[in-house]
Amino acid sequence: MRMTVLASGSKGNSTVISSARTRVLVDAGLSCKELLRRMALVGEDPDTLDAILITHEHIDHVTGLSVLARRLNIPVFFTEPTHRAWVRMVTPRTTMTYAKWLDHLQQEKEARAALVASSAAAAESASAEAEAIAQISAEAAVACDSLRSDDPNPTLELPPDPDEADADCDPVSAPKVKANPAALPAVEYFHAGTNFSIGDLDITPFTIPHDAADPCGFVFESRTEHIRMAVATDLGYMPPNVKAALKGIDVLLLESNHDLEMLRDGPYPWSVKQRVLSRVGHLSNDATAEFLQKDYDGGAAYIVLGHLSESNNVPELARLAAEQALTGHPSLLGNRVLLAQQGAPLESICL
Repeated sequence: MRMTVLASGSKGNSTVISSARTRVLVDAGLSCKELLRRMALVGEDPDTLDAILITHEHIDHVTGLSVLARRLNIPVFFTEPTHRAWVRMVTPRTTMTYAKWLDHLQQEKEARAALVASSAAAAESASAEAEAIAQISAEAAVACDSLRSDDPNPTLELPPDPDEADADCDPVSAPKVKANPAALPAVEYFHAGTNFSIGDLDITPFTIPHDAADPCGFVFESRTEHIRMAVATDLGYMPPNVKAALKGIDVLLLESNHDLEMLRDGPYPWSVKQRVLSRVGHLSNDATAEFLQKDYDGGAAYIVLGHLSESNNVPELARLAAEQALTGHPSLLGNRVLLAQQGAPLESICL
């Protein structure tokens, strides 16, 4: 079984999970072109992907989703609330200034006035039309009488059909319909806490505390290899259900987003700092270290620290906090700590 982190951070997240017979992509937070480029760099064949799984609808997890899914013609797995939130996010919405709204009202008023005027004109022309029909009927009767009396093989020429006259219009010249940005080859729904399978991968989605519609982490288990891998990022804190889900994991991708002092003194507006620090924000280095020290069972061969902030963290600070937490438990020293990057894929972890 293999985990390949293509990107991890606030500018984009994506990870390939592979078993002997199944390969899935968790999130598509980079452009389609960049995701394909990074897969090529680490020897991952995109045409062998079986599905895309989405943790939540934030842009750093779905940037290239629709284009990549259509390019590869593979299904996308969401929770229903996440799918609905994503569709709302990518569907274009028209905004209107107050001046444009007043202009719109004026246009509607003029349209109603024109409709009233056209109705009056139509009524006036109705009598004229009736007279014209009567005249045409009289002329047709005369023509028929003439055909019957003078021509042994009569023919009657009809005016050209306007529909037939337009039959040769070039269809290419017609305006093209813009592609629906929310169109996907197929959509499958799952529910947090309910297992489902793709190929030989058993997948357990678990709810995570984050400010999204219905955010989830995932545990992947290969039925043929009996190896378990987990993806757990974008957590405001570590609730009991997440701690329980992350037991017995062989490779763990875990968030270590920010250094508390760097965040407090950093460039973010106070409102953003409050969001990151909240219980639906992101895990700090200290919070991750606390989990590793107090609640982690030590089963993983690799711990990958992910979603590191480029503005409010330093990779070595995240690594140091995690390694110090593990040092407190000599039995956990066999865990190797790796750092997922934003700018380049991490070398594949194979077990």
